[in-house]
Amino acid sequence: MTVRQLPLKLRTGRKTDARAQFAALCWRVKNGRLEICLITSRTRKRWIIPKGWPMHKQTPANAAATEAFEEAGLSGDAVDQCLGVYTYSKPQKVDNAPIVTLVYPLHVRNVHSKWPEKHERRRKWFSQRKAVKKLSEPELKRIVATFKPKKTLR
Repeated sequence: MTVRQLPLKLRTGRKTDARAQFAALCWRVKNGRLEICLITSRTRKRWIIPKGWPMHKQTPANAAATEAFEEAGLSGDAVDQCLGVYTYSKPQKVDNAPIVTLVYPLHVRNVHSKWPEKHERRRKWFSQRKAVKKLSEPELKRIVATFKPKKTLR
């Protein structure tokens, strides 16, 4: 059974409410080997995957693809198949906000030399095993470690 994801209609909430983000697990096969692209966060320079807030009238996978371009300069085929969910706390001015992040695969077709956040982040390709080691969030590590591209290409 195929579930069709519809564009979201957003309502406003408070900054300290639990909020959702959509992330892109950016992948490619190079020389017969799976590679995962990670980027650095803007402030702490930790290795992460591109992610951002829901976008009005976009599916979660398309919102994740938009973030992949803006934060990493990557574009390709976004798949409306959630690979998993991870959580983290986002520091705010007053308190930490709980974030629930849904991860969508993005088969990278184009690696751009110019993109909006190029001067704010690093972008690097890793083997699947090395990408897992670079990440901090346990649930995200599990999602990346168990990712199998063939399952997303059906």
